[in-house]
Amino acid sequence: MSLRVVYCGTPDFAVPALEALARLNEIGGEKVELVAAYTQPDRPAGRGKKLTAPPVKQAALELGLPVEQPLNLKDDSAQARLAEHRPDLLVVAAYGLILPPAVLEMPRLGAINIHASLLPRWRGAAPINRAIEAGDTETGITIMQMEAGLDTGPMWFKRIEPIHPDDTAATLHDRLAPLGAQALIEALPAIIRGEGAPEPQDDTQACYAAKLAKPEAKVDWREPADLIERRVRAFNPWPVAQTTLAGEPLRLWGARVVEGREGAAAGEVIELTADGLVVQTGSGGLELTRVQRAGGRPVAAADFARGRDLLGVRLGG
Repeated sequence: MSLRVVYCGTPDFAVPALEALARLNEIGGEKVELVAAYTQPDRPAGRGKKLTAPPVKQAALELGLPVEQPLNLKDDSAQARLAEHRPDLLVVAAYGLILPPAVLEMPRLGAINIHASLLPRWRGAAPINRAIEAGDTETGITIMQMEAGLDTGPMWFKRIEPIHPDDTAATLHDRLAPLGAQALIEALPAIIRGEGAPEPQDDTQACYAAKLAKPEAKVDWREPADLIERRVRAFNPWPVAQTTLAGEPLRLWGARVVEGREGAAAGEVIELTADGLVVQTGSGGLELTRVQRAGGRPVAAADFARGRDLLGVRLGG
């Protein structure tokens, strides 16, 4: 017997699991055959807007896999093409396209998803970012049987990962991506052999991880310092928290909560320190430690502040 697997993924997060599957020779005596990689179409990227292949396509080509890049999987021709691969199982990780019921029902083992949260918490497009923004102390990976609802399917397997106080979305992503590959490989034997049953999600505990939007990166200094600090980490590396200084954009890459000064206005620079500058918020102070001017590179906030008369200046005004 041979288990024919089609992999569906797009960004860096999905690459380790693809590579792990490609190294897998067999499970429980059944040969694993990775027959195709599905990924989103090439898109313009970078300052030059050069047409760029998604990370999963690049990895799949290096592995010698056939690559498919349909615009969607809703039309009959795309589904017929998928059927030609005769998949027994779809493995999905941050693919970015909706899989209609006809596709989910096509393989005999259905489709399983590698989701970057401990479901039912943080269903949706940005689970890593929203977990940091909310102040969660742990997250993880859930291997889920896909169904028509958004991340609502029953769960086969979970792996927990702590969220450290200094974690950004980038650092947490870099730990969760290989953890997703490990979780997949650990979960697959039971799924393939049909051992046990996946656990239904408790819908009453569900919350939604909305896709990030650039406007929400604008800092409102009237909000509490701890919330702004979490957003600085949650929005790193994109869309990056930002404010304005003298009308010019200033991106915030690093910050920590400190004491504020009673009577100071929200957004006012109240202190210059060895590590940067302290800004008053709606509750407490926020010490900016790494910033970036428009057109420049991220620099230590202390270097940015040196030689500037910033005390009393209002950011975001």
